[in-house]
Amino acid sequence: MESPCRIVLVAGARPNFIKIAPIARALASEPRVFSTTLVHTGQHYDAGMSDVFFDELGIPRPDFNLHVGSGSHARQTAAVMTGFEDVLVKTKPDMVLVVGDVNSTVACALTAAKLQIPVAHVEAGLRSFDRSMPEEINRVLTDQISDWLFTTEPAAQANLVREGVDPARIHFVGNVMIDSLLFCREHARRLGIPATLGLTSIPYAVLTLHRPHNVDDRDTFEQIMHGIDHISHDVVIVFPMHPRTRETLSASHAAAAMLEAGRLRLVEPQGYLEFLGLVERSEVVLTDSGGVQEETTVLGVPCLTLRPNTERPATVSEGTNKIVGTSTERIIEAWEGIKASAPPAGRRPQLWDGRAAERIVEVLRRGVESGAIARRADRGVETMTPRHRLAMKRTG
Repeated sequence: MESPCRIVLVAGARPNFIKIAPIARALASEPRVFSTTLVHTGQHYDAGMSDVFFDELGIPRPDFNLHVGSGSHARQTAAVMTGFEDVLVKTKPDMVLVVGDVNSTVACALTAAKLQIPVAHVEAGLRSFDRSMPEEINRVLTDQISDWLFTTEPAAQANLVREGVDPARIHFVGNVMIDSLLFCREHARRLGIPATLGLTSIPYAVLTLHRPHNVDDRDTFEQIMHGIDHISHDVVIVFPMHPRTRETLSASHAAAAMLEAGRLRLVEPQGYLEFLGLVERSEVVLTDSGGVQEETTVLGVPCLTLRPNTERPATVSEGTNKIVGTSTERIIEAWEGIKASAPPAGRRPQLWDGRAAERIVEVLRRGVESGAIARRADRGVETMTPRHRLAMKRTG
């Protein structure tokens, strides 16, 4: 019997594992067709990624951890490429599958492409059209060197076609982030996080901030805090705060006033399930995260995005998301609009139904059966770089 198609799955940060999880489960359901290797690049070290985290997502611990850690974009990308090249030479895969838009995404895609290993990109075609965002550069470059491009919404396919990608390489499959949300939703509810935080009978909002422009620029941060201060007179603001934000927060007069009055509650960064449970019971979410825009859309929770743009337009055109930027006036105006209107319905964009990973695996299975994805036992020769050939000669 022919050996299974060998696929290396790549994740660089906790959100990547949340996207990889349903794909890993779907691939594991067809062991005669696929075998997988899970690689954690270590781009973001998160002590919360314990055995429990992987158990909750239904996936095994990574087979490889590159432990690249933090650093400048260039140093981090280079470290991922160097470590990942060694993994590819050792594992001899038939395909590399990457998700999202972090540095690990483009680094691993580029390493595989240089070794002539086919690349599949999940969440392809998302565009903010803002090249000042490192993630935007990563998205564009990854899509240009990928062989299989899996999209979450129709706008993404239009972006790819406009950029010259062959439509035959593009597959609209839905959103794997929503696969994980629906898979974990009941578990998240059972944790009872709002009760744990004393929020059962208190209306509250959830705030998340992590983009450098918002948390490192004190003027921008203060504008946001003044808008949040207005909202905090109606609902308590729950802020799972990243440590890097602490210094900026301590210099904010608006934040100090809210803290003193008990209208702002700082909590530790939440685990995936804990955060889902917290968001689902909230009155509104204020965020600069892309993934949170998608989650609130499916949960039916109003979302105010504290950025001038979004790479996920379906969350605005079909979902509960509104782009408000960082000005105090627009944040206040958007909140007053939410108060004056009926709660939004929990609308789901097309194919955000919890089966995106199944569609991805179906496309890949057809690729294997048709020969479009070759299962090549001799790939080890094909992927040898001069550095590895020299090393083998020295040890041979």
